[in-house]
Amino acid sequence: MVELIKSKLNLKINFNLEKEYWDCVYDLIDHEKVKSMKDYMQHGDISCYSHSLHVSYISFRLCKKLGLDYHSAARGGLLHDFFLYDWHADKKTYNGLHGLVHPGIALQNANEYFAMNNIEKDIIEKHMWPLTLRLPRYKESYVVLMVDKYCALTETLNLLSSNTNQLKRYESRISK
Repeated sequence: MVELIKSKLNLKINFNLEKEYWDCVYDLIDHEKVKSMKDYMQHGDISCYSHSLHVSYISFRLCKKLGLDYHSAARGGLLHDFFLYDWHADKKTYNGLHGLVHPGIALQNANEYFAMNNIEKDIIEKHMWPLTLRLPRYKESYVVLMVDKYCALTETLNLLSSNTNQLKRYESRISK
């Protein structure tokens, strides 16, 4: 089964879209608080920054292909886990279960540092649906939440070894 899943994971970075993606997120990627996400582990050996970049880029590509607001999907995807703490070790930073409370914390942090539209806010606030209970309002929110689940699963099960390496090379190119 794992081999079947691995064979279906062909999410190569399309460097022809690199500039268009960069235009959507350059101000976020250059921000010190977003860069600080590299200090927090998310799934396995994947940092919160790498996970969010992965979610953002795949959501950008899917929304572009579907004719949706890919700009908001890229930005919301990058900020969806902008909670800025180590959820594995620092339980005193938040009250409640991390899976339930971190979307609200991420949205609060994102509002503090960035101007966002309603789609971006909805993506961040509801990316953990159905745990968040309230349904997302936008198609882009559904794309990001499904991509987030996909990325979390593949990162946790370490199924993206070649794609993760490619993503890390891409990350180093855009994070300069």
